[in-house]
Amino acid sequence: MNGLINYASCGLLWLGLVAKAPDLVRHRGDPYLRAICAVLGLAGVCFFLGAEPTVAAVNHLSDIPNLAAPLTYASITAYSAASQVLVVYWRGGPHVHRTSRRWIVAYVFVLLGIAVTFALGDAPVERRTDLDTYYATTPFIAEMIVLYLAGHLAAVSVTTVSSLRWAREVHGWLRAGLVVLGLGTLCNAGYSISKLAAVMARWSGLDWSGLSTTVSPAAAGVAALMTVTGILIPLVGPRTTQWRRARRDFARLEPLERELDEFLTRRSLRLPRPRWASPATRLVWRQTSIHNALGSLDAFFDPGLYERTLEAAARESGGPEQAEATAWAAVIAAATVEERDRHGPDRDPLVPPDGTDRFQDRAPAPDTLVAVADALTASPLVAAARVRAGTTRTGTA
Repeated sequence: MNGLINYASCGLLWLGLVAKAPDLVRHRGDPYLRAICAVLGLAGVCFFLGAEPTVAAVNHLSDIPNLAAPLTYASITAYSAASQVLVVYWRGGPHVHRTSRRWIVAYVFVLLGIAVTFALGDAPVERRTDLDTYYATTPFIAEMIVLYLAGHLAAVSVTTVSSLRWAREVHGWLRAGLVVLGLGTLCNAGYSISKLAAVMARWSGLDWSGLSTTVSPAAAGVAALMTVTGILIPLVGPRTTQWRRARRDFARLEPLERELDEFLTRRSLRLPRPRWASPATRLVWRQTSIHNALGSLDAFFDPGLYERTLEAAARESGGPEQAEATAWAAVIAAATVEERDRHGPDRDPLVPPDGTDRFQDRAPAPDTLVAVADALTASPLVAAARVRAGTTRTGTA
């Protein structure tokens, strides 16, 4: 069971690392990205080395009893340092490089201490799951155990406090990521606290090895899930928001494209529809088709109708942006009717009634197109402009 939990946690963390690897390749010099990848990679190494099958394999291949222990402790220490460096770079500031170097140097000494105490100690009996409590009273080995647990607890405690304190100052996806990361590192603190409790109980002659072999791995597994989630939320969240907004705008622009559909088809102005495309790509395709139509239809835009509708819409809604969108919707609806009635499917050039460009190449701003599409189906002023355009054309025919 220990191996299954460890390997599952390792796989989750390395999956996050794979997701970030392309960004790291493109931006090798970004210390923030390097810190993220280091945290994900080293956390996975911790779980991989701590799994019982891996412990057995390392000890057997090296022919050194319990060599897997200092390697696991070293990976945990390196992970602790990477976590601190990540928070430092994440938050930024004038002294990020200096602060990160201090954390790295401090944990290099911890790594050296682990190596020296293991070399000086004597641990001849292989213990795959309960080495912490079994050798809790053995000279130098006990110091090695306390050293790595204290280093880990210090790092995750500082990370927890820093993340949750910073979360109070920010909003959105960053705040959500910091809260989840802070809770994840708090669970990580549970790992080292339960280990230390089991070790200190052993010093008192008590047997609390269950804390070390059962509670600690469970806390570490939950911490891994929350840590990788907290790191990825600020990275994936904004992209998810962009995709959701693109899907929403794509759907809301449908009435405007439908209004221009006959004109787009007749004049061959619509680009081929992309298949298996992202929401953003499909949105750009629809926007491009609409802009192509408006750019060719602007000869039939009526400035007088625009001004009259703008004033009427402003009186009704009171909002200048909504009034502008309604005015443009009315102009576009009337222009499509006039162009269709004047030229029809078999007429070629787009020549306005008086032979001049009546609106001087004006068109709705790109950021108002969605509101224009909404007004096409919701505003009675637009419906009246469409009917009036058809009636006027019929009366002059």
